[in-house]
Amino acid sequence: MQPQIYAHRGASGQYAEHTRAAYLQALREGADGVECDVHLSSDLQPVLLHDSVLDRTSNGTGPVSGRTLAQLRALDFISWKGAEIPADLGSAGEQFLTLAELLDLLLAAGRGVGLAVEFKQPGPFGLLLEDTVLELLASRGWDAGTSRLANIRVSFMSFSPESVAHLRRSVDARYVCQLVSDVDAEAIAEASAVLPPGTDARTVLEAGLAEAGALLADGTAGIAGPGVEFLYAHPQLVSDWVQAGRTVRAWTVDEPRDAEYAYALGVREFTTNYPARIRRVLDGLTGTGTAAVPQP
Repeated sequence: MQPQIYAHRGASGQYAEHTRAAYLQALREGADGVECDVHLSSDLQPVLLHDSVLDRTSNGTGPVSGRTLAQLRALDFISWKGAEIPADLGSAGEQFLTLAELLDLLLAAGRGVGLAVEFKQPGPFGLLLEDTVLELLASRGWDAGTSRLANIRVSFMSFSPESVAHLRRSVDARYVCQLVSDVDAEAIAEASAVLPPGTDARTVLEAGLAEAGALLADGTAGIAGPGVEFLYAHPQLVSDWVQAGRTVRAWTVDEPRDAEYAYALGVREFTTNYPARIRRVLDGLTGTGTAAVPQP
């Protein structure tokens, strides 16, 4: 399998993540696919944002789920990045995207392109998030059997084993990615922000990681999604996934050394903020088809 490059929230190393400019730039750089995170607005519209709150990437504050789509469109999602956006990548008012609008950009790409949709769980709407996205895709002509919508190859991702198991009721394992990451302080802090008060976030995350491993082991999820740090910490497990026939889609691979290491382990799908940079690295590796595994 030739390496596939997925632009992480678009070409987000250059432009503000999840914006029209970031996705158009990723397509211009020849990314094989793009990745996005989805949340629901208060009026149940799937919108492209990573965080459950608005504070980091906009001039708004508070939960995404507390704003209507119209209210979200009124916010500034680009100034925080400090990147000037060329006119041909859209005006300031066009940068915030819904999932439907991203589909339109990909349908107009003029070539085959992948779309990896990540569901953030736990969330305020529970599994209604997944169901709403699947309904939107179906309304646009998405075929669940092939997970295709015209020229778009759709896959779905989540750290939540509950989300993955739910998706598998209507989507083949080949198109479902179980994301995995070791439990660290950052993960605990993020989980604590959305879990009910008094919940031991570490216990919940460790149980989820064990369940995620089981779903990958038994083939419920056909795509494994480890972070770069996980690759270095668990190289044998990654090799086991490859030997078992799982596709391994690693994130977020921005440095050449990490791309080389991942490729040597058998990773063939690379999620990156810098599609052109990692393309150059992988082009160099695929010329020989082999690579020695660097030592961590």
